[in-house]
Order: sequence, then C-alpha cells, then structure tokens
Amino acid sequence: MRPILYRKLGNFDLWFLSDGEIWLDGGSMFGIVPKSLWSRLVTPDEQNRIRLGLNPLLVRAGERLVLIETGIDRKPGEKFRRLYGLGETNPLLDQLALLGVAPQEISLVIHTHLHFDHAGLNTRLSEGRLVPTFPRARHIVQKQELEDALHPHERSQASYRIENVEPLAEQGRFEVVEGEAEILPGLRVLPAPGHTLGMQVVELDSEGQRLAYTGDLVALQVQTPLLYIPAFDLYPMTTLETRKKLYARWLEGGYLLCFAHEPGPPLARLVRGEKGYQAEAVEF
Repeated sequence: MRPILYRKLGNFDLWFLSDGEIWLDGGSMFGIVPKSLWSRLVTPDEQNRIRLGLNPLLVRAGERLVLIETGIDRKPGEKFRRLYGLGETNPLLDQLALLGVAPQEISLVIHTHLHFDHAGLNTRLSEGRLVPTFPRARHIVQKQELEDALHPHERSQASYRIENVEPLAEQGRFEVVEGEAEILPGLRVLPAPGHTLGMQVVELDSEGQRLAYTGDLVALQVQTPLLYIPAFDLYPMTTLETRKKLYARWLEGGYLLCFAHEPGPPLARLVRGEKGYQAEAVEF
C-alpha cells in the first residue's frame, strides 16, 4: 500500500491517500490501443491484468474536511476480492486513523462517479445492516450520475453496486448538482462525461495554485494521450471531446493533475509536445 503523501496547495492542505490496489484487464484499460503499444508502458501479469491504485484525496478547507472518493467496495466477499486482487480490509480507514481523522469528522464527500471502486466505502456493515461510513457527510454527485447508479442499464449494472448508493439516497444524504458548481470557495466540480454520462472532475484553486482530480476521465498517467481511452468508457467519443476541452483548460491554467488510479505517486503536470498530450510526474 502506498504511504500517505502531503502537499500544500494555497490555503488547502492535501493528503493523497490509498485504499490499496486493484487489478484490471490491461486490454480493457487501453481500449483500441494494441497490446504491443500499451505493454511498453505497463507490464501485465499472467492473467493480462495491470496494477492500479485507489487514490482518494483528503482536503482540509478551513475548518472543514472534504474527502474526494471513498475507495473500493470490499463488502461482496472473498470471491470478489480475489477477482480484483484486493486485501480484506479498507486501508483508507487506516490511513485516516493515522492522520487522527475519525469518519464522523468528514463533513463533505465528493464523488467523481459512483462505480464500486470509487464509492465503495459510502456504506459499511454494522451488526448485519448497512450504515453510512461517514455519518455526518453530505455526498456531492451529479444528478445524472445518481439517477444512472440507482437505475443502471445492462451495460453499466456491473459497475454500480446498489448497497453503496441506495441507503444514502433513502436517507437524503446525496446533494445533487447539475453542471459546474462551486462547492466551497476555491473548490468546484465540472461535468466530465464519457466514462459515464454523469461523471465529474474536481478542481481546487487557491492563491494561484491549481489542481484537478481527474476521476476516470484519465485514470493513469500513461493514459494521458487523447486516444488512450478504456473500453470501460460507456461513451468513448464523448470522452475524447471532454478530454480535448479539459486538457486545454488544465494546460492553460497550469493545473496539477491527481490521477485516481495511478499505482505510484499520483501527481503530474500536463504537457503538450510533438506527440500530443503527455503527463510528467511531479515530486512531492
């Protein structure tokens, strides 16, 4: 498990957390890009899987603690954990404890989207029933994403697990937004459709310093080239247009990028050269 990493961004304190690793099919992660190309960037295992990180981001904004993403769902049991190469426990909660942060101190959770590997710790089992893991938090999500998670279609239903969504919806814990919205001063969400129709990215902007949490718009540093779009994306041509739009914004604005699934340190800076868009790692 990757250790906690810290960075100051203007008035924000950022802790780059880890909820462990997940192993997914390499071909699916790179879509139409042939293995002869992507295997030069990452090495698959004997099952053709590649290692991905799970990288929630903890933000201190004044007196408030904001958690971006809640990690992966381990509630389905041993077979599920074995399929994805998961450990039994949630390292995210252990890392929060190391920082002295109790779940009830999180006042806001922001979801890029509600797939099981991004919203898995929305709920936990307590005495045989599902309860909110972060009992005082509001959960920010795009309206489209919540609707799709509660009513998935045949292609998307394997990625959404109702036990991570329905209990919070029934308790009125989701706060839906439609389109771009400022959640707190200097912290905003922007629609980023493609992986799902309702996906969003999170931007931080303080004292001239900027960071974008990319969700699954671009999950790994090596996926930054425009056409390196996973087969998991429901609307790949929409992903392409969204990437073009947001890459231009992030490059012009000098944004740092935090990748949701980078297995190593997840911070990079976007650059554009003769071969198109690339990402260069940034030291902590």
